[in-house]
Amino acid sequence: MKTMKKKVFDIIQIGEKGNTPSIVFDYVLMANIILNILVVVLETFEQLSPYQGLFTVVEIITTIFFCVEYVLRIWTADLLFPEKGSVGSRLKFMVSFDGVVCLLTIIPVFFFSGMVVFRMLRVVRILHLFRLNKKYDSFHVIASVIREKSRQILSSLFIIFILMLAGSVLMYNAEHAAQPDVFKNAFSGFWWSVTTILTIGYGDIYPVTTMGTILATILSFLGVGAVAIPTGIISAGFVERFTRDENALKEFKDVERIGEIYIEDGSELEYKTIDEIQKEYGMTVYLIVRDELPIIAERSLVVYEGDILITLSDKIRKKAQ
Repeated sequence: MKTMKKKVFDIIQIGEKGNTPSIVFDYVLMANIILNILVVVLETFEQLSPYQGLFTVVEIITTIFFCVEYVLRIWTADLLFPEKGSVGSRLKFMVSFDGVVCLLTIIPVFFFSGMVVFRMLRVVRILHLFRLNKKYDSFHVIASVIREKSRQILSSLFIIFILMLAGSVLMYNAEHAAQPDVFKNAFSGFWWSVTTILTIGYGDIYPVTTMGTILATILSFLGVGAVAIPTGIISAGFVERFTRDENALKEFKDVERIGEIYIEDGSELEYKTIDEIQKEYGMTVYLIVRDELPIIAERSLVVYEGDILITLSDKIRKKAQ
């Protein structure tokens, strides 16, 4: 018999096939997010100012829903992170991506006439939409590619920064005498180098001297190549990832010692990450079948009730109790 906390936890988690209350909750959550964001957008139109009262009521109602959801997630956090204990699990949720987004979504409604920064925080609620996508493979693929290529991306961004800094100093020295009001200092040159290298080209600052024009031409060509570096790294990362996944699937088809582990309610594997399962039980998890959808087993993926783990191990268990 499930406890009340377990029932609530199952409902507020991403809905699984056959769990109607949880699926309904997901749709209600999505409707609240979309409605809340729509209100934020409509409030910016002066023509709709007569409906400001209605917008405020809608925002308050949807925010109350977010408050209740936030409280319930804190209450059931020990089921999401059972290894952290009662207090530790709640603290971990509060500092997690979901917890921070939930909190930043709630705060602005209490400052309708307060600081601008609190009103701007309402845009953060758009990030709620990512939560509805986290059970599928697409979000994890993007995150894993960026994580795998983080060093190369940071290196390329550092190169771009050095190029901008060098361009700003050179342009200041070349143009300051001719345009002292425009290129007042190196920072003015830095703004010009940013708009040039990133191909924004506002045109508010531009060189008028021969030397400045030559420098601008050279920097523009260098900027095209520099900006393309991180784009190429990420693109190559996606190609490598999909090639690796395809090869893993081909290898998986030839494996003889394979098995399936069905995750039942109360299973010792439930709510563990793939990385924790592989380290603790010495098995290799290739795929997760969730709602009849095969998902590549990312190390950070959390296992839920109803999942089927496709594994390779010396001691294969057909079902985890």
